[in-house]
Amino acid sequence: MRTVKQLLRPERLRQVPEQFSWIDHALVQRHLIDRCDARAAALYLFLVTVADAQGLSYYGNATLMQRLHLGAEELAAARGQLIGLELIAYQVPLYQVLAISATSLAQAAPRATATSPAAPSPAPPRDSAGPVSVAQLLGQLESRRRGRL
Repeated sequence: MRTVKQLLRPERLRQVPEQFSWIDHALVQRHLIDRCDARAAALYLFLVTVADAQGLSYYGNATLMQRLHLGAEELAAARGQLIGLELIAYQVPLYQVLAISATSLAQAAPRATATSPAAPSPAPPRDSAGPVSVAQLLGQLESRRRGRL
């Protein structure tokens, strides 16, 4: 059976951002990346890299697990984080990398609840106007992860 590629969320078709990078700087500037663990960031990077001009790709779980060195539960958790942050849409077997919307940005801000205090505000990026490499982002995530252990 042949997979038909179609937009899952046409209203969120991604465009090349002003800084001419497929990875939108809003991911860092608005602290969405701070809400991802390293596995989710790796999945996002992979999907951005392999997606077509509409943000679509249809890599299967087995391939993603092999390429990203993840188990099934780790892949599901990473995908869940990205869906929760509205960075991707997923409908078996199709992924769509989404444009970062004002709605997802508002939802991404940490919130206090009655049972847990607000998370401390992450430090602002050193130079939010300049480019940030994926290696820098993944290094920051790994440093944070080690700090929590």
